[in-house]
Amino acid sequence: MVNLEDLRNEVAQFAVDRDWDQFHSVRNLVLAMMGEVGEVAEILQWTDDDKVAELLNDGGRERLAEELADVLIYLIRVADRSGVNLEQAVRDKLASNDQKYPKDKSRGSAKKYTELDN
Repeated sequence: MVNLEDLRNEVAQFAVDRDWDQFHSVRNLVLAMMGEVGEVAEILQWTDDDKVAELLNDGGRERLAEELADVLIYLIRVADRSGVNLEQAVRDKLASNDQKYPKDKSRGSAKKYTELDN
């Protein structure tokens, strides 16, 4: 299994090898990532929830995987170019969410943490 730091290094090297750092400002990368998120949404946009499995089994999974990979690549690149340790940011966010959404109060609930019973 590849870890996040290995992926960050591979993505950064890919850009260096093509002299793309000059184009990869944080702003440009975020905008590109948003475009890719739109492409993820487009795959499922007009598919009813009960038809998603069928779509994925009929070639949609490969399309989805490709677009999700694009989103992840841009996300990793944004974090790298902005100096964010993405692994630590995720761990910190999970710890924060663990406090906001205690298991005993949030299990099976879609309520926002401010709406959970104290």
